[in-house]
Amino acid sequence: MSLINIDNFNASDERRNSVDIDRGREYCRQLEQGKIFYFDHIPFNFPKEYLTFLLSRRQQNTRFHKNISFRPQTNLLRGFPASEKKDFARLQEIMQFYSGQVTKFLAAFLPPYAEKRLLDYASFRTIEENGRDLPLHKRNELLHVDAFPNRPTRGGRILRVFTNINPTKERVWQIGESFERLAEKYASDAGLNRIAVQSASTSGKIVRHTSRFLKKIGLPVADRSAYDHFMLRFHDYLKENTNYQKNGDKTRLEFPPNSTWLVFTDGVPHSVLSGQFALEQTFIIPFEALVSPEDSPARVLEKMCRKSLIAV
Repeated sequence: MSLINIDNFNASDERRNSVDIDRGREYCRQLEQGKIFYFDHIPFNFPKEYLTFLLSRRQQNTRFHKNISFRPQTNLLRGFPASEKKDFARLQEIMQFYSGQVTKFLAAFLPPYAEKRLLDYASFRTIEENGRDLPLHKRNELLHVDAFPNRPTRGGRILRVFTNINPTKERVWQIGESFERLAEKYASDAGLNRIAVQSASTSGKIVRHTSRFLKKIGLPVADRSAYDHFMLRFHDYLKENTNYQKNGDKTRLEFPPNSTWLVFTDGVPHSVLSGQFALEQTFIIPFEALVSPEDSPARVLEKMCRKSLIAV
């Protein structure tokens, strides 16, 4: 079973709000190998009045924003009308507090990542997932692995912390087989070898160097490695593959109210079948900070195609 229940950690207990470095390394290793860490409670401070406010919110402009998103480093909130000034400011305040609390929790629970982890976006998911009408590549109920079009990781891992704040309803997921088995079955058909060869070619190197130059002079250009290109393609390929969606290995997970879970969503195929009201914070763990880099999707794919996918 991929789910590991953590019952000996509570951020509100000074004697039990951190783990030693050796246990932390083992936790990191297990996560990197595809495990999901589960807490039956919220393992960080989050006031009830904040929960009450969040549960009263409804997202608008759902056609343009899949979720309410928040960028902690710039305090940028999207997906909620700025015209509602008082509630907008309150939601900003709560999301900033939430992001800070999750960051402190992660530093205490996974100390090997504390110094090098990169704080990414947070989100507030107010909409019932069951029955959402979304374009194919944005559909949450389809199994997929995560990749970000505008935020390439160059082999770094996407670690996400989820909390189901719904007081009465479970959040229901499905997860698939291990990334290694998934890649063995589908990576070739998804274009792994073609992308690896193209990236190693002279034209591929020119494109990468040009992207880096444009980024250095301040233009908003994503500096993608071959790994990033493939993972974006793999995300779409899996959602497009009706045979995989119908017949692929699946395990159903039900996360009860006020539970929290951590998972590397770039390595664990996952989908969301139902649930409303969840908070999520994403971190990028750079490749050099990984405890078990040989288990990373980048290394699994490089072993398959026998080419470097994340080289400078």
